[in-house]
Amino acid sequence: MPGKATPRYDAGSPGAVLGLRQNLAQFMLLVAVNALVGGTLGQERTVLPLLASQAFHLDLYTRALTYILAFGLSKAAMNYFAGTLSDRYGRKPVLVAGWLAAVPVPLMLIFGPSWGWIVAANVLLGISQGLTWSTAVIMKMDLVGSRQRGLAMGFNEAAGYLGVAVTALATGYLATAYGLRPAPFLLGAAYIALGLGLTVLAVRETHHHARTEASQHAGAHGSAHAGLTTGQVFTLTSFKDRSLSAASQAGLVNNLNDGLAWGLFPVLFAGAGLSLGEIGILAAAYPAAWGAAQLVTGAASDLWGRKWFITAGMLVQAVALGITASAHGFGAWLAAAVVLGLGTAMVYPTLLAAVGDVTHPAWRARSVGVYRLWRDGGFAVGALLSGVLADLYGIPAAIAAVAVLTAASGVVVAVRMRGNDHAAG
Repeated sequence: MPGKATPRYDAGSPGAVLGLRQNLAQFMLLVAVNALVGGTLGQERTVLPLLASQAFHLDLYTRALTYILAFGLSKAAMNYFAGTLSDRYGRKPVLVAGWLAAVPVPLMLIFGPSWGWIVAANVLLGISQGLTWSTAVIMKMDLVGSRQRGLAMGFNEAAGYLGVAVTALATGYLATAYGLRPAPFLLGAAYIALGLGLTVLAVRETHHHARTEASQHAGAHGSAHAGLTTGQVFTLTSFKDRSLSAASQAGLVNNLNDGLAWGLFPVLFAGAGLSLGEIGILAAAYPAAWGAAQLVTGAASDLWGRKWFITAGMLVQAVALGITASAHGFGAWLAAAVVLGLGTAMVYPTLLAAVGDVTHPAWRARSVGVYRLWRDGGFAVGALLSGVLADLYGIPAAIAAVAVLTAASGVVVAVRMRGNDHAAG
């Protein structure tokens, strides 16, 4: 709750040893869990934009993208509460709650008789993703400590977005063979059952690792001490701290263009006459490149710093969006999707690691939640902005406008973010 101070961590918990090697089994289990979290999201990437136009006959992009708006708002809110709840009640209960929220989603997508059901399913999906993905991030940060934070975030985000990619590709083929409903969403149901089972039976609590790190922590900056209230954490992360606020705006713009790619790219490709299988490949190529490259970019930012990886990644994304807006044909769009994924990979784990660098372990979970509130709010902003622009000026113009905005965000990072925070831990 705003204004409530965090508990003080005066001593570590006995037996809580930090480090990737020391916690490898639990770390890799959480990587697998996050791959399933990503797969639960990936069930929609190819199919849902086409379901809007072909099954529900939505002719306005703004209306068709309401499911992304609903997803973005609910996920952003749950990201914020995930950090607060995991500090108060522990990480594992929040992770379990996230999986439980996802249980009705495939059934609503399969049997929903109106578009309102699809939007409602995405409210639940956003709640689930906010709780599960945020908590998986926090738990990995807890386990590894400060020295390999970028590597840990690279593994986390790689697993999640490779899960998105594989599922987007699989659902494209399932839709081609069996139709848009129900087959693609049965895959999502299987992921949810497996993820919930693994979490309940095998995942262990990591909050005591954060307490151990807090007892050994030296703050990166004077304002980042242990005793901040939740309101102070929100203000510091959103506006006051140069690095945290730069990361928050870049995260928002990054997911703004991801929301554009999710909602409008399949419609653009279908309008050009591409088959469902080709659309599935394009929908998978972007998160596949994004996911795989994060195994390198996260670890590299541990060595070379966060700031210029983030700046360059935003500019690469802007170039890829510009190519998508101006290109025609499967080959050019495939190349642009790969470049967009590589640019996103430079940004995504590095932003999370940058937040972890500056924050105190006593309130890191809440700061990560605030950052992810802003970041996933980008889905909602992207759905509104790209939908309105596409209705007024067409899809290519909407993509070009977001490309300019993405480049401007990279410039903000270059000007505002400190350059040496990665060494603070």
